[in-house]
Amino acid sequence: MPAKKVLSDPGEIPERVALKKEIGLTSACAIIVGNIIGSGIFISPKGVLEHAGSVGLALIIWMLAGIITVIGSLCYAELGVTIPRSGGDYAYVKSIFGGLPGFLVLWSALLVISPTTQAVMALTFSSYVLQPVFPACVPPYIASRLLAAVCLLLLTWVNCFSVRWVTRIQDFFTAGKLLALALIIVLGLVQICKGHYEFLKLSTAFESQTTPGVGHIALAFLQGSFSYSGWNFLNYVTEELVDPCRNIPRAIFISIPLVTFVYVFSNVAYITAMDPQELLDSGAVAVTFGEKLLGSMPWIMPFSVVLSTFGGINGYLFTSSRLCYSGAREGHLPSLLAMIHMKRCTPIPALLCSVNLLFPVVYLLFWAFLLVFSFYSEPLVCGTALVIILTGIPVYLLGIQWNKKPKYFNDIIESMTISGQKFCFVVFPQEEIPEENGQPLTLNQNRKFHNA
Repeated sequence: MPAKKVLSDPGEIPERVALKKEIGLTSACAIIVGNIIGSGIFISPKGVLEHAGSVGLALIIWMLAGIITVIGSLCYAELGVTIPRSGGDYAYVKSIFGGLPGFLVLWSALLVISPTTQAVMALTFSSYVLQPVFPACVPPYIASRLLAAVCLLLLTWVNCFSVRWVTRIQDFFTAGKLLALALIIVLGLVQICKGHYEFLKLSTAFESQTTPGVGHIALAFLQGSFSYSGWNFLNYVTEELVDPCRNIPRAIFISIPLVTFVYVFSNVAYITAMDPQELLDSGAVAVTFGEKLLGSMPWIMPFSVVLSTFGGINGYLFTSSRLCYSGAREGHLPSLLAMIHMKRCTPIPALLCSVNLLFPVVYLLFWAFLLVFSFYSEPLVCGTALVIILTGIPVYLLGIQWNKKPKYFNDIIESMTISGQKFCFVVFPQEEIPEENGQPLTLNQNRKFHNA
């Protein structure tokens, strides 16, 4: 087996251009924890309590939601080991159910889920960064949007530059948000030691003005489970994990119980400083908690939200771009998006697509048109969401299933692809195939780019 070539020049193009396996167990845990714990636990963890009706039932639901998440994530880990390809939900649905269902997952994620999630997280980040600058009023609209855009552009550049930088940022900010939540939990324990646990006693914990029905409990579980969303994001970067067969299950066993512990005891801490009604009325629970218990340092909680949202945006950009990359590799998106930088081995076109404003603009215009026809009742919201998903069918039939496209059309697409390659300096990653005469063979998929 020949020794691997060591690059003496960081700018030198490696012999084999491919995504690098740079995500170890620590970074894998940081991706899961960082994507699950966003700003919600700091701002508004009251949905479960609102529907459960009592503190005791709410805490039980938080624990059960964590256990259910562990069960689901273990099933997902088995999928990740059985189908060791990046792309998460999309890769598994396509492999099991076929091209059209897989494309619809990809379509809905790129059209709605990814851009809107990133926008909301970036706006939350900018709002809390600007809060000290405008303490007596809401930050100006333009300032908030500009700072959110700068945040997205900065993290997109980092993701384009180096996977190692991305994982280091994720590790750092995940540690920061865990320390902030640890502070909340410790303050809660101090409150308990001082005797401030009236609403945690068995005699009062399950008191409720109304008996919650099955529907309310189901909604409480839904709210709790939603707070654990993001547990599946590690599977979006399977091909960049070191030893995924071992590290995916290990990361899950470490991360999900940790998040469950943090969620349960953070809510316990909040109840030691606020009564249930005060918690429900608060617009930013951790901020209210900090104002009550941190004395001259209430700024710690807004700063914690900043850490949490910045790290969350970084993790979401990193994982969602691999969904776009995986879809292009399977032929469901333009081939340019399946290419990676020749020196940095990062999927730059896919990352640039993830902050693209075209999709949310088209989406908003589409819904503005639909609103003209007065969709008022709640059941129709679900129907319109289904319509969005089904719009992917003609795109799939025309763009992917239709093989006999006119030559001029294919020539235009190929010209645009080569221009995009030159602009981003990217090629297809080369896949390793069995050795012959002691020399590893590679697939030369980039001849047109080099000739051009």
